[in-house]
Amino acid sequence: MLAKINRLTKDKDFDNVFKNGKSSYDKIIGVKAAASQQKNSRFGILVSAKVSKKAVERNAIKRKIREALKPRIIKIAKNYDIVIVTFPGILGKSYQDVEQSIIRHFQRLGLHKLNRN
Repeated sequence: MLAKINRLTKDKDFDNVFKNGKSSYDKIIGVKAAASQQKNSRFGILVSAKVSKKAVERNAIKRKIREALKPRIIKIAKNYDIVIVTFPGILGKSYQDVEQSIIRHFQRLGLHKLNRN
């Protein structure tokens, strides 16, 4: 489970991301990101019944995505609201496939912090 400060919960926040956000898509995942006024980046995960009619499968997909996000939360630039949308192609994909897709999207959207050592 993501920490409460890292979760998007309100419909108006999701609507803002879809209306004003930048996007990146592939066959299994789409990512939309919009700047926000919050101190931390927040994430929302959408897995519709079109992906799978079985709630067990939809929840398993959400768990994979959350686990892929956890180590990256500190590497993501602050002040972003990010929505991850899944597509039917995600069924049967391994955790590594999902993780690599998320990393690619974050890089495309420029969401990774610059390392300044």
